[in-house]
Amino acid sequence: EYDETDRQKIIVRLDPGLAFGTGTHPTTKLCLEWLDSIDLKGKNILDYGCGSGILGISALKLGANKVTAIDIDPQAIEATSKNALKNKLEKNIFVYEKITDFSEKYDIIVANILAEPLIMLAPLLIKMLKINGSIAISGILSSQVKLVRNTYKPFLKIDSIKHHDEWSLICGSKK
Repeated sequence: EYDETDRQKIIVRLDPGLAFGTGTHPTTKLCLEWLDSIDLKGKNILDYGCGSGILGISALKLGANKVTAIDIDPQAIEATSKNALKNKLEKNIFVYEKITDFSEKYDIIVANILAEPLIMLAPLLIKMLKINGSIAISGILSSQVKLVRNTYKPFLKIDSIKHHDEWSLICGSKK
């Protein structure tokens, strides 16, 4: 018997190795819920601070076209590449230790890192987001929300701020 209220479950096969990102951390949950709530069909995504690749791989399974995954940690690069293979998505995810093409613009950016690097990266992330593109930044303690929001506010329309335990997610769109 089929119940229409049952949402189709998406399975992501994941071995984080030594990288961050198993899906259990509040910031990862917040980012996954956000990705699931928006239309990803055919979109190009930047996953900045990809860790295990969970957000990028999930975005592809939710309909995204292509993911560029960036992380400064070589173990995260390895874990994301292996997890993309494990999920048969290696042709749609491109993994780098740093941004190589600064002219590329993304429909959607997700950055689940920490408040300090999010503040430092604000000009770069905003530059790489298409006009009317959506961004979600997380890894922000509730006490840091105002500071991070004020950094992004001149360039973005802040759509929502969500909280889970002491962690927060700021979502916005480029004006």
